[in-house]
Parts: sequence; C-alpha cells; structure tokens
Amino acid sequence: MDQAYPPALRRNLITLFALSGAFMTQLDATIANVALPHMQASTSASREQVTWVLTSYIVMAATFTPLSGWLAGRIGRKRVFLGSIAGFTIASVLCGAAVNLDQLIAFRLLQGIMGASLLPMSQAILLDINPPEKHGSAMAIWGMGAILGPIVGPLAGGWLTDNFSWRWIFFINVPVGIAAFVGLIGILDETRDKVAKRLDLTGFALLALAVASFQLMLDRGQICDWFASTEIWIEATIAAGALYLFVVHSLTTARPFVDLGMFKDRNYVIGNLLGFFLGGLMYGVIALTAPMLAELMNYPIELVGLVTAPRGIGTLIAMPIAGRLSGKVDARIMLFIGLAFCGWSMALLSGSSLEMDSELVIVSGVIQGFGAGLMFVPITITVFATLAPRLRNEGAAFNSLIRNLGAAVWISALQILTIRNEATVHSRLAEGVRPDNPAMGLRAPDFDFGVTESIAVLDREISRQALMVSYIDSFWLIFLACLVVAPLVVMLKKPRQG
Repeated sequence: MDQAYPPALRRNLITLFALSGAFMTQLDATIANVALPHMQASTSASREQVTWVLTSYIVMAATFTPLSGWLAGRIGRKRVFLGSIAGFTIASVLCGAAVNLDQLIAFRLLQGIMGASLLPMSQAILLDINPPEKHGSAMAIWGMGAILGPIVGPLAGGWLTDNFSWRWIFFINVPVGIAAFVGLIGILDETRDKVAKRLDLTGFALLALAVASFQLMLDRGQICDWFASTEIWIEATIAAGALYLFVVHSLTTARPFVDLGMFKDRNYVIGNLLGFFLGGLMYGVIALTAPMLAELMNYPIELVGLVTAPRGIGTLIAMPIAGRLSGKVDARIMLFIGLAFCGWSMALLSGSSLEMDSELVIVSGVIQGFGAGLMFVPITITVFATLAPRLRNEGAAFNSLIRNLGAAVWISALQILTIRNEATVHSRLAEGVRPDNPAMGLRAPDFDFGVTESIAVLDREISRQALMVSYIDSFWLIFLACLVVAPLVVMLKKPRQG
C-alpha cells in the first residue's frame, strides 16, 4: 500500500466498521457459553454433545486463520473482509434458526470458517490506513475490540437468553454485520499482492491438520481424561506429526504456504511468545475466577458476569493510555509495568478464601485488566515494528492464531492443574480426619464418626477447602509465569520511531 493515507474522517469510519466485524467473531467465542444448558434442553442433547457448539466454532476459526493471509494477498483484502462479514452474518442467522443439534453444529462450523479472517485482517487494515506514528493509538482501539468481545460475551449471552431465547445470541449479529458490510463497501480501498502467490495446498493442509488436531485435543482433553484416552493420544500424534511435516515441507518447497522468513525477525518471534502468554493471562484467569465464584460462592451466572466484568473497565482505561504513550515511551517499559500490574492482581487473588466477598475479585480484576491493556498495545506494535510490510497479512494471521492458541493452552493447563491439585489436597486434608487425631478433637469435639450424614457433610466441606486451595495455587502459578516471561521483554529490540 502506498503512503497516501486516508483523511481522518474516512479513517475513523473504516476503523469503526472494521472493528464491528472483528468484534462479532470475538463476541461469539464466549457468548454461547452461558446458553449451553438452554440449547441442551431445546435440542435434546447430552452435556458432552452440546459442548460441540463451542468446540466446532473454535476449531474452525483456529484452522482457517492462517489461510486469511494468503487469501488477502491473492484475491484482495477488501474482498476477503467483506465476504467474511457476509458469510458470518448469514451463518449467524442459520445458527439461530437451527432446528436440531446437528444443524446447529454444522452452522457453527460455517461461522468459524467465515469469521477466521476478520480479526487478523482488521488488524492489518488499521496498520495500513494509519501512518507509523499513529500505530499505537490504532492498536489501542483495535485491542479494545479484540479484548472486550470475550468479556462482554457472557453478560450479553446471559441477558439475551433470559429475556428472549438462546437463538438471539446469534441473531444479534445481523444488524452489526449489515452495518459493517454496507459501511465498508464504499470507503475501504482494495489491497492485494502485486505478484499473486499460488496456494501451497500441501502446506495449508498440513498446518490446518496440525492446528485442528491440537485444538481438538485441548477441547476434548478434560472430558476424555487426557492421555488416559486413546482419542487424545491420536489427536496429539496427528498434531505433532503434521506440524513436523509442515515445517519440513515449508523449508524444502519453492513457494511455501507460509513464508518462514518472518520468524527470522526477533521482535516478531518474541512478541508472539509474549502474545501467547498474554492470551492465557486474559482468558485463563477468567476461566478460573468464573467457576470459583459459581461453585464455591454459589453466585448465580448473572452475578458472576457482573463481578468479572470490571476487568474490562481496567482494559478500557489502559488501552488509550498505552496508545498515547506509544512512540513517546519505550514499549519495553510499558510491558514491564503491565507485567507488574498483572503479577500484583494474581498476588491479590492468591489471598482468596471461602469467606471473602466480591470486592477482592472486582479490585484484582480491574488491576489485571489494566495490566493486560498496557501490555496488549506494545506487544502488538512490537510484533510488526520490524516486520516487512509484504509479510503483514501473513504476520497478522499468525499473530492472531498464536494468541488464540495461547488462550486455549493456558485454559486447558489451568483446568488440569486445578482439578488434579484438588484431588491431592483433598487426600492430604482427609488424612487428618480420624478419631485419634488430637486436632480433630479440639476443632470438632462432638463429631460422631458413626453417623453417615456427619461424615458426608464433613467430606463436602473438605472438598470445598481443597478446591479453594487448588484455585489459590493456580493463581500463584500465573504470578510465577509473570516473573518467568519478564526476561523476554529485555530481549526485544527497541522499535524505530515513525
């Protein structure tokens, strides 16, 4: 793209409509979560079957994200973006009109495919329509759309399901999609590669197989008891084998699907590693706090959404600050400050207890959202600061893919650790519950080991205590991760000023 950037009004309109399209896809990644019980009842599905409503969308979005870079270069970014908005909107209508589970899953697959390019292409569009000195502000605005979608999703899903029906969580996309399509069709310029690159079908197939198998392994792991299941071993083996063949093929073919030359850029590699961590920090923490509040504090789902929503307030405050400081303050300094805030929030959450009120979760959420917001903008700018413009489409696609995979890996890892640790702590606590333990006599002198009901009540309380200890240990683990990734910031090269 040449350096004749659009005037301010046109640039603002492109930003608004491009983010509207991207926001839909991020919203749909989480909006269906709270409506699953209603979908299950409506479609007469089992609990395991209905989870495919979530899994199908996530797997397809992850699988087809890398293809968006090639499509944008081959047929034009505007055509890809508008086609994706139209396809996603139509798929949303079909999801809302589905009459059985098979139709709903099939249309969710279509939704994932059509929406895969919207987030990375919106990022590339904002980078291209803004001069380098405005990239910080542009990425701050883009980050709000990328981060707030998953935060707003559970709130919007709960409200729409309670007041209308679960079908409206899909129908809500229709006016947004129409507005974005109509708005962009006349003001967004077409951009495409001067020399169209032929699709490396083998490379794409291998990468898609690796990503899809890996995502399925993460989504199905907890249900299937991980590597105790043959299914998980098959998926893990396919993912590892396909990834190995993809790398070998990309290094030995003349025109690979992905130009691995972008991974020679140190900032791009380190920025993606930080993005992998940030994806887990943004989504992994909410994956812990939401079930903790629901299971241990007995919060209704609406209250869970309200208590965790202030995390987005912290992000909204931090994003504009990070955008304005970009180019004036070293990005590495902002990253360190953001990590410090995130670590502080985890230290606060590690003080959770069964007697706490919602204030601790709200305060720590605002702090963590602020820290994540401070990190998001400099990471995004750093990733593209030294990357060749011709690699921007592919770079944006892989950046989105790695960040989303980071969220999936962190969520699965934290779930495994929390559940396994709960069993360990429960066993350790239960060892002390015996008649010859003096501490038992002091704490519960009237406890009768011969009454079955009393033992059952005590076991439930031990389970609650064990689960709380497990959540606390998981929060400490994220705190330690903040310390571990800090040295990566030092390895970044300072981006050149625009």
